[in-house]
Amino acid sequence: MASKKLLDLLNKAIARELQVTTQYMWQHVLWSGVKGYAVKDVFKKIAISEMKHAEAIAERLVFLGGKPTTIPEKIAVGKNLKEMLQQDKKDEEGAITMYRQIINLADDEDDYVTEDLLKKILGEEEEHLDTFQGLLEGL
Repeated sequence: MASKKLLDLLNKAIARELQVTTQYMWQHVLWSGVKGYAVKDVFKKIAISEMKHAEAIAERLVFLGGKPTTIPEKIAVGKNLKEMLQQDKKDEEGAITMYRQIINLADDEDDYVTEDLLKKILGEEEEHLDTFQGLLEGL
């Protein structure tokens, strides 16, 4: 049986995934200018990836006996492309830190399925961070 701490962290991860799913999708529709046009589809693609993360984590949480949250963390869209990308970079860095913590806790609890799931998601979050860092370099 999973610890309360692990269940709580998984729910925090879901809230974060719900946040960035909405945040990135709104950035996809609110972009402006030539540079925004160049990255609008990146926002949409990553938003869909984040939505899939929320679903996978929620399924695991339910299996472990938890109940997934429906409340996202605070959404911060940004006023311009640079603010959007800076916020997204910060959010991805936070996710990476949180997922490493969950992976370590799952390992401590011998929950290898959760550990493997979060390692896969961690790799994708690192790709998202790399994307946002690269886009920021061009501004």
